[in-house]
Amino acid sequence: MLSIVIAVLLDLYFGEPKKGHPLIVFGKFASKLEQICFIESLSPFLQRIIGVLVVVLIMILFLLPLYFCQQIVFFNWVVAPVILYFCIAANSLKQHGKAVFEALHQNDLALARKMVARIVSRDCQKMDEVSVRRASLESVLENGADAVFAPIFWFLIGGAMGAVLYRLSNTLDAMWGYKNKRYLYFGWAAARLDDVLNFIPARLTACSYLLLGNTALGWHCWRTQAAFLDSPNAGVVMTAGAGCLNLQLGGVAVYEGIEKHKPLFGGKKLPENQDLQRVNQLLDRTLLFWGGVLLIAWLINFF
Repeated sequence: MLSIVIAVLLDLYFGEPKKGHPLIVFGKFASKLEQICFIESLSPFLQRIIGVLVVVLIMILFLLPLYFCQQIVFFNWVVAPVILYFCIAANSLKQHGKAVFEALHQNDLALARKMVARIVSRDCQKMDEVSVRRASLESVLENGADAVFAPIFWFLIGGAMGAVLYRLSNTLDAMWGYKNKRYLYFGWAAARLDDVLNFIPARLTACSYLLLGNTALGWHCWRTQAAFLDSPNAGVVMTAGAGCLNLQLGGVAVYEGIEKHKPLFGGKKLPENQDLQRVNQLLDRTLLFWGGVLLIAWLINFF
């Protein structure tokens, strides 16, 4: 419990390191490994097998040293909170959303497109204001699970190793989890592992959104719309979040020059600039909510 509090406070005060973040270093290592191991001429079956082996190798290389480091004195009091701090990104996520809001508030659409391009994988050059808002809102809602609550959940389950396992898996999914020609088979293992590790945290996050927003509408959107979105986990989080804020998200998005018509989901209200602040407030309330739950659980256990 104390480790989580320390990690959240570190994130609140320092935010995401601008240079030398361990996940950036990890991403560069994974990219080098991909260049060595990905062979396009191989059959889909062999590409999938190699993808599985690469994911297993990466997890062993990064988690085995951490396993032995747990024997260090004060690991749980000093090292573990710092590791969790590097695994979460609540402050950074809110800052990215705030940057989009400020650009739109200043009527600088070009800057807003540039800001939102930092947090989404879709093409942003031709987005109108509504599309920029939708993309930013979807990213904050989804990453509320991916970059905040899922690492904390796995930290509770498996300590620092649990949080790192999840964050590495999530990073690999962000790199290789695309259903395109290059990654459909090679990235299969990374995508499926992330789906498994995100299953419970995504639904806990969605339930948290419901408790802290328009519960009835959020539940209706989750129940009736989540299955129409591509991701079994992101769909749950985003439909519940969009519903509890009564915002209509989804619609047309462009990926690698290809226009994709995503289903509309959530409420009926088109997002406005102030909704970018509302979603940050929802993230803050969710953090406070789970902080309260953990504090109560700790007090019960203590006494």
